[in-house]
Amino acid sequence: MRFTALLVLFAGSLAAQRSVDIRVDSSKSQGSYKAIYAYFGYDEPNYTYTPNGKKLIGELASLSDRPVYIRTHFMLATGDGSPGLKWGSTNAYTEDASGKPTYNWTIVDRILTTYLDSGAKPFVEIGFMPEALSSKPDPYKPTWLPGAKNDQYSIGWTYPPKDYAKWGSLVNEWVKHAVAKWGKEEVSSWYWEVWNEPDISYWHGTPEEYDKLYDYAADGVKRALPSARIGGPATTGPASPRAAAFLRQFLEHCASGKNYVTGSTGTGLDFITFHAKGRPESAGTHIRMGISKEIEDVQAGFEIVQSFPTFKNLPIVLSEADPEGCAACSSRVYPQNAYRNGTLYPTYTALMLKNIFELADDMQTNIAGMLTWAFEFESQPFFDGFRALATNGIDKPVLNVFRMAGLMNGQRVAVESSGRIPLKVMASEGIRGSSDVDALATRSDRHVSVMVWNYQDEDVSGEPVSVTLHVSGFPSNSAKLLLEHFRIDESHSNSYRLWKQQGSPQKPTTDQYAQLEDASGLELLDSPKWIECRQGVAEIHFTLPLQAMSLLDLSW
Repeated sequence: MRFTALLVLFAGSLAAQRSVDIRVDSSKSQGSYKAIYAYFGYDEPNYTYTPNGKKLIGELASLSDRPVYIRTHFMLATGDGSPGLKWGSTNAYTEDASGKPTYNWTIVDRILTTYLDSGAKPFVEIGFMPEALSSKPDPYKPTWLPGAKNDQYSIGWTYPPKDYAKWGSLVNEWVKHAVAKWGKEEVSSWYWEVWNEPDISYWHGTPEEYDKLYDYAADGVKRALPSARIGGPATTGPASPRAAAFLRQFLEHCASGKNYVTGSTGTGLDFITFHAKGRPESAGTHIRMGISKEIEDVQAGFEIVQSFPTFKNLPIVLSEADPEGCAACSSRVYPQNAYRNGTLYPTYTALMLKNIFELADDMQTNIAGMLTWAFEFESQPFFDGFRALATNGIDKPVLNVFRMAGLMNGQRVAVESSGRIPLKVMASEGIRGSSDVDALATRSDRHVSVMVWNYQDEDVSGEPVSVTLHVSGFPSNSAKLLLEHFRIDESHSNSYRLWKQQGSPQKPTTDQYAQLEDASGLELLDSPKWIECRQGVAEIHFTLPLQAMSLLDLSW
C-alpha cells in the first residue's frame, strides 16, 4: 500500500512538471551575433593593476576571440593613486604656481597597459575633472561609505572646468601621448567617451556646459588622432524624463547646434552611449528583480536615437547595463542586492542579452555593446554581496555567462519557445507568475550553439522545467553530432555554493582555495557525447532548474 502511494506521488510530480518545447532553425539567420557582451567597467581604477585585478582582466580578455573592452571612472582625477570604494585617481594633470599645466601619465599608462598586455582594449572614459581645473575644487576628494548619506561624494571632481581651453588641451595631450606610446592603429580601435552620467550628480553643470565640455574634448581627440572614435553622453536610463531630455538635447547639439570650439554647426559623434538599469526590491522573504526597468531604458534610448536621422545608424553602447545601479552597494547593507552571488545574476544577464538584440532588431538600431559594470573589490570579505565578477580572486557564477557567450559565434538564428514570455509583457509587468524559458542560438562553421535559461524575477524556489530542444538545419548527411552541454546551476559553475558548503570561510585554507578556483570555471553538465541527427534535425531532452541556464554546443 505504501509503495503504491509513493508511485502515485511520483507520477503526480512528473505530471506537474512544466514542459517547454524550444525549436531552433539554424538555417534562418536573424543577423550577426555581435560580441555586445564583451564590455566591462568599474568605478575603482586603481584596483586594475592589483594581483586580483590583473588576474580578472586576463580572464575577461580570454572570454572571446573578439575584442573585449574595459571602461573605468576617475581616469583624470587628482590624487595619489590610492584605491577606495567608488573612488580612484591618477594625478594626470596638475598646475604649477603660475598655472602652467604638468601632465603625468604614469598611473594612466599603468591602467591601460594592464588592459593591453592582457589582450583587452580600453573603453576610455574622459573624466573626471582634475582639481587644478575644477571651477569649484574645494572640497575635492570624496568620502563614500556603504549605507551612509554620502553627501560629500559628488564634490570638486564633478564640476565644469574653469578653463575649457585647458580642458581641451589636456584631452589632446592624452591622446597624443597614447598614439606615441601605442601607435595610431591601436588607439584608433579604442573608444573615447566624454564623462559619465552628466544628467545627475556626476556633473555639476548645465546640459549646455556639458555640450561645451564635449566639444572641447572631441576637438582635442580629433586634433591628435582624426581616426579616433569619440562619443557620449553616457546618461542614466532614458526611461527617466530627465535623462531622456538630456540625451535628446545632446544629440540636437551634435546634429545642428553651434560648436563651442569652431563656431560651426554640429559636433563630431562616432558612437552614442547611455545606461540601462533594472530595479530589484525586497519582497518580504525574498528578492524581486526589476528587469522591466532595464528593458524600458533600452527601448526609450533606442527610440530617441532613431528620431535623429543623422545618427540612427551610429553604434550604440550601453556603457552601463546592469540589474541595478550601485556595484559598491553590498547586499550586506542593501538587502535588495542579494541576487549577486548566486545563479540569478547570470540568468538575468542571459535574458537581457537576448532582449537587447531583439529590441535592436525591432527598432533597427546599431547595438554595439552592453557593458557590465562589475569588477572586483580589494580587501573585502569573500562573497560580501558586491556586484562583482570575482571575489578575492575567485570567479563568481556570473562570470560564466560571459564564458558561455564567448563560445558562441557567427549568425544569430531563429528560435521559437513555448516558454517565452513576450518582450512587451516583460517590459510592462516583469516576469512574475511564470518563468521565462527561452534561448539564444547561433550558427558558425560546423557549430550550432544554443544558450537556454529558466528565469523569473522572483528569487524563490521552484520546480525545474522539462525542455525538449529541436535543432534543425544541419546538413542532411550529418548522421552524428557531438554535443557539449555546459551548465550554470546550484551544482555547476558555482563557487558560491561550494564556499557555503565549506562553512563560508573568510580565510580559506590552501586546499579550500584551490577547490574554489576549480569550482569557479564553466562546467559541463556531463561528458561530451555523440547524438543522432535524422534528416538534418536533432532532438535533445534535459531538465533545467529555475534560475539556471545551459549552453548546448553541437558540432559536426
